[in-house]
Amino acid sequence: MKTFFTQFFTWWNGQTLGTRFFTWRKGTKVGEDQFGNVYYEGTFDSEGRKRRWVIYNGYAEASAIPAGWHGWMHHRVETPPSREDYKPYGWETNHQPNLTGSAAAYRPKGSIAHGDNRPTVTGDYDAWTPGS
Repeated sequence: MKTFFTQFFTWWNGQTLGTRFFTWRKGTKVGEDQFGNVYYEGTFDSEGRKRRWVIYNGYAEASAIPAGWHGWMHHRVETPPSREDYKPYGWETNHQPNLTGSAAAYRPKGSIAHGDNRPTVTGDYDAWTPGS
């Protein structure tokens, strides 16, 4: 019952009832990533390409899509990582969730949220004024 209510009232947590129904009718499962996100493709879009979508495992956060799947989702490659021996490059980093609004969020020096005093102004900056 909880699943029904979350799918009925939220769009950010997994999938909605509409997405579930559309996926059931038109979707073909293509694969799954290490985070539990499931990837589908189905009907053709206005450009004649097959639509591709993801059902997130948990909150819908686009940055949680690994690089290989990102390329497939955006039609950069035709073969999904589940059908090839995809290995990430050495320079690719692991997913890091968006920490905005949490205690671990980035707070630059001088920010009100940082708690420190702002750096002293050096006088090397002149504000722009119209007509100058």
